[in-house]
Amino acid sequence: MACVNPDGTMTPSAIAILTALRSAETAEDIAPLAGLPLFRVRSALRELVAAGLVAVVDGRHSLTDTGVARL
Repeated sequence: MACVNPDGTMTPSAIAILTALRSAETAEDIAPLAGLPLFRVRSALRELVAAGLVAVVDGRHSLTDTGVARL
């Protein structure tokens, strides 16, 4: 599941995950808020971390400044 389209825009699922990150920190908490299955959220979080939009510390996810700006 790609989170960023080739033209640089974000997919609806990526937007849902980044929005959920405003009030949740774990994949298990993000999944129901984003309306996505847990396996998709975990995969997307890895991609969003690689893209610099999400940071992970001690198993907790948070938006980076870049992630906030992309919302």
